[in-house]
Order: sequence, then C-alpha cells, then structure tokens
Amino acid sequence: MRNTILSVLTLFIFTASYAQQVTYKEIASSNLSAERKLKIKLPKGYDPKADEKYPVIIVFDGDYLFEPVAGQVDFQTYFDNMPGSIVVGVMQGENRFYDAYYDPATGLPTESGLRFHDFIADELLPYIDDKYNTSKFRVAVGHDTMGNFINSYLFKPDLAFQAYVCISPDFIGSLSSFISKRLSLFKDDVFYYMATADKDIPQIRENILATDAQIKSLDNQHLTYYFDDFESETHYTLVTSALARSFEKIFDIYNPLREKELEEKVLPYEGTLDRYLTDRYQRIEKLFGIKKQISEAEIEKVALVAEQREDLKSLAKLGNLANKLYPESLLGTYYLAQSAEALGKTKKAKKLYESALTLNDGGHIDKEYIFSKIDELTVADVDEEVDEDDDVEEN
Repeated sequence: MRNTILSVLTLFIFTASYAQQVTYKEIASSNLSAERKLKIKLPKGYDPKADEKYPVIIVFDGDYLFEPVAGQVDFQTYFDNMPGSIVVGVMQGENRFYDAYYDPATGLPTESGLRFHDFIADELLPYIDDKYNTSKFRVAVGHDTMGNFINSYLFKPDLAFQAYVCISPDFIGSLSSFISKRLSLFKDDVFYYMATADKDIPQIRENILATDAQIKSLDNQHLTYYFDDFESETHYTLVTSALARSFEKIFDIYNPLREKELEEKVLPYEGTLDRYLTDRYQRIEKLFGIKKQISEAEIEKVALVAEQREDLKSLAKLGNLANKLYPESLLGTYYLAQSAEALGKTKKAKKLYESALTLNDGGHIDKEYIFSKIDELTVADVDEEVDEDDDVEEN
C-alpha cells in the first residue's frame, strides 16, 4: 500500500511539471561516429545565470528508465529530501546491445562497449558540465545489463561518478568479484546502491546476493553501501522501489534532521552541538557541491537535545550560531538568555530577554513567550529582595 501511494504521488508531481521542463537534444560523438539522442530535465526554477550548482544524474537506458528517475527526483525534491538535480537520459534503443558489449571473461566493456563507455566519460559529461550549472556530484543509474555496465566507471583512475545505482544488475564474468576489491580501495567518498527481489531472475539474483556478501565484508570508511532485497517484486517492478530507496539513502545527509539522527548521532555526540550542525553542512557542501543553510527549525531541534543533555555550553553556542545565521531573529538571543538563566546569572538573562524583544519572532519562540520569561525573572528578583529584607529585620 505504501509503495502504491508513493507511486501515485510521484506520478502526480511528475506529470504536473514534465512537459515544461524536459528537453530533447542530440550530441555528436567522435567515439561513436554518430549522434546520440538525450532527454534532459532541469530542476524546477533552474536559472542558468545563477550561481547555484546541481548534481547530475545520468540515466542509462533512458528510453524506458528516464521517466521513472525524473519522477522520483521530482518527488524527493518536492519534500526537500534531495537537492534539485539535472537528469540526463541516454537513449540507447537498438544500440543497447552494442553499447553494453562486454568481455565475457571480465564483464567489462570492450570494442563498441568501450567506445560507448568513453563517449559517456569523455564527451557527454563534459558537454553537460559546459552547458549547465553542474556540481561535482554525479550519479549513474543502470538496470539489468546497464546495471552491470555502469560498474566499469569504478575502474577509472578519476571517478566519473560518485554514486552508483545498480538495479538488478546482470553481472557478467568475474566483474562482481572485481567490484568488491575495487570498492575496498577508494580513498574518496563513493556511494554504491544495489537491489534485487525475491522474484528476480534466479541467476541474476544469485550473483547479486553473492556480490552483496562480498561488499558487506569490506571495511572502508569512504564507502557508503546500501542494499535492498524487495519482497513480491520482479526484475522489472522493483525499479520504482529501488529508485526511491537509492535516492533516499544516497542523499540521506541532505535531509532535514530527523528523530533517528537526533537520537543516534546528535544525543551521544562528543563535543558541542553547534559543531555537529556545522560539520554536517560542511559535509553536504563537500559531497554535493551545494551550499545549504542550517534552518532555524534544525537549530531548535538540536537545542532541545542540548537541554536534554543539560548541556548549557552547547545551548549558548547554538545561540551564537543562530545569531550569526539569523541576526534579525530572537531565537539566538533566547538561547543565550536561557543558558544564562540556567547558570543563575539572572540579571544577564533578563537583559538578554529584554534585548530579544527588539527582534523578530524565531521558530516556535515569540515575543509573548519572551515577555512571560521577563515576568518570571522580575518576580524572582522581587522575591529575592523580600527574602533579603526579612534577613535584615531578623538581625
């Protein structure tokens, strides 16, 4: 039922924007001695004059796989689960057999297959980079024979792709064992996703499961590996589920902070929590070439964890971070006041709360709440003065 709902939503969102955003182009190739047709879908609101950069998703078998990929990208970006991306579908049609031509012993492309391999790496990717605002993060998506083919890019000295989505790949020869050995050697971040299903083609499934076991045994901090074995799906119906899962996993760190991350990573984090947030967003920029600003909502979530940890130092540093990012919001000043109040610095806290009244409401904190905090501290000051007077009279 969940997959059905997601598929309907994906179709609805994709259909609404497809016609306006997809262009069809042809690129002349010296490697192929021919022109190759492309489908290209740009992100919503794409502005060629802007500085914003976008990841590139190259879809092999673009004849039938482009639409599911583009639809899934629309769906994920609608909910800010992944960055807007440039989706490029390579039309293969009758050339598919020759494009994927391989050495039966190694499973790697040879002859016409090698020429197609070089066309993608040496002609198509530079063409896309030259024509559009691309980031350095590229994803290769392949199914069946092309799911096997895209692994050939793992063996280039300089990675053409940083992420690989292998959907029910039909591994040939010894390639599957080469993959695990190659993945163990990377010293730069690489994402690798692979999927099969219980109703997949038996021989393909058997090779995939064996490859999965090999990859899972690797110990490489630069490799991020995900694997899915879907139930009640076939070699073809697993495609949509695999696309949804692969993009969700590959772009996981791009997602807004969720409860699982807060519990498993933020709460036990060793260090002040402002550092966790800034490091997280620096990693997003490093991986995807995208500058994404920390939201007030995420600062609020992390501040709640700081309170749970009774970590006043983190709370104060989060206040400074919020003031830096959102100087017109009262959120940062509120956290600084809250920290001072918890430390018993009542006068400082009251002064900070009062200064917050000159700023705009921030997150879930508004001026009405700030007034209530000032009233609390004012009452506390009066009570303290009364206690001091009583002490004087007794003496």
